[in-house]
Amino acid sequence: MGCGDIACRNDTFIGQALNAAKKADATVILAGLDLSVKAEGLDRVNLVLPGYQTQLINQVVEVAKGPVILVILSAGGVDISFVKEHENIKAILWAGYPGEEGGGAIADEDACPLHGYEASYGDEFPMTSMPLSRSLAWGTRGGHANSTTAFTDYPFGYGLSYTKFRHRLLYSKRPSLHINLNNLQHCRDLTYASNVHKPSCPAVLIDDLKCQQNIEFQVEVKNVGLRDGSGVIIVYSRPPQEIVGAPLKQVIGFQRVGTQLWLEMA
Repeated sequence: MGCGDIACRNDTFIGQALNAAKKADATVILAGLDLSVKAEGLDRVNLVLPGYQTQLINQVVEVAKGPVILVILSAGGVDISFVKEHENIKAILWAGYPGEEGGGAIADEDACPLHGYEASYGDEFPMTSMPLSRSLAWGTRGGHANSTTAFTDYPFGYGLSYTKFRHRLLYSKRPSLHINLNNLQHCRDLTYASNVHKPSCPAVLIDDLKCQQNIEFQVEVKNVGLRDGSGVIIVYSRPPQEIVGAPLKQVIGFQRVGTQLWLEMA
C-alpha cells in the first residue's frame, strides 16, 4: 500500500511500495481520485494527483525491477504529464470509477475515452467559467473533450496496440445535401470569424427535419504487425472552421475491427 487513503496526506507507506517494486517482475500502480476527494461539495482547486501520489509514482518507477503499468481511477481530470519522463512506464490506463466489472474492463481497455490535460490548463480561465466549449466570454478554449487540444497530454482516442495497423480510404461518396425549410423556421445566430462573410440565416434547428441521404465511404484496415490484434476506428464530424466557438470535431461513430478486416460504414 503506497498511501493510507486516496488523499495520501503522508508518505508513510511509500517505503513498502518501493520494496515490492524492487522484487516484482512487473509493477501495477493504481492512483487517482475517489468521492472523498472529488464530489458535489468537494471541488478541487487544481488537476494534480492528491497528496503524495505523484511522489509515490515517481519513486516506484525509479526502483522498479520490471515494467510499470499506471492505472488511473478517476472520474475527473488529473495531470499525469510527468510520467512521460519515465521510459519504464509501459502503459497508462484510465479506468474512471469502474465498479463491479472493473477488473474485466481494465483488462480490455485500449483507447483513451477522453482528453488528458496538464495542470496548467486549470489556470487559464476563472473557476466561475462554466462553458463546455471554447469560452467566448473569457477568450479561452473551454473544457469539452471534443473542443480543444490545448494543454492536452493524451488526446481522445489515443491508445497503444500490440500490433500495427495500416488504414486506407478505398471509396467515398459525398452527396449534395439539401434540406427544405418551411416558413416557420426561425434563424439562429452564430458568431463567425471577423474576416468571413456571415450568412443572412446562419443556423436553424433541424431536430424535427428528416434527412434521407447518407455519406458513404469504405476504409481498409490491415494488420501489418507481427501478431493478431484489434483496433477501434473512430469517425468524426468537423464543423466549418470559420464558426467561432464550435467544437474542433465530434465523434459520430466507431467500430472495433480485427485482423485484416474490411470496415464499411454509412
